[in-house]
Amino acid sequence: MRSFTILISFIVLVSCSSENQTTPRPRGFQRIDYPNKEYDRFYLDACHYSFELPKYGMVKADPYPAAEECWYNIYYKPFGATLHLSYRTIKNRADLFKLLNDSREMVFKHVMRADQIIENYINKPNYHGIYYELDGSTATNAQFYVTDSTQHFLRGSLYFNTRTNQDSIAPVLKFLKADMLRLIETLNWEGKK
Repeated sequence: MRSFTILISFIVLVSCSSENQTTPRPRGFQRIDYPNKEYDRFYLDACHYSFELPKYGMVKADPYPAAEECWYNIYYKPFGATLHLSYRTIKNRADLFKLLNDSREMVFKHVMRADQIIENYINKPNYHGIYYELDGSTATNAQFYVTDSTQHFLRGSLYFNTRTNQDSIAPVLKFLKADMLRLIETLNWEGKK
């Protein structure tokens, strides 16, 4: 009996050593393999503009029933994200001010959930606008508008297809923001030349 007690005590001591203990792994997120940044020019001739689009982006007309003719979505399927583009022809000065005000209101609807809203001004020879970065648990994390103030107005907003957690989407958001900025940089109002 004594040898049995010694054997059990030995087993307990060996099994309780720190070398044999396993610890749970910390919670993590799935690995994302980013595609190469390769761009092609995408033409929307009926809407009078074109831009460079990454090869992993797919453009389709906005399926929303109230969508206007030149409203398109860019689907980034590998990332579960959509960039909504709405183009409008400016009719007059009052129309321009309404479009500018509507764009600002769409951004600042998120002020209750946003930790901060950063306005980055865009000044190009043929257009100007604002690129908004929204930090925090907002439905959209990036929006922009660009206009030439006389004929063309383009607005874009990036949404993820799931509820966003700022920490988990940060790398993908950074990747897609670069594509949005590329779209803005390569925007051409005349379409195909």
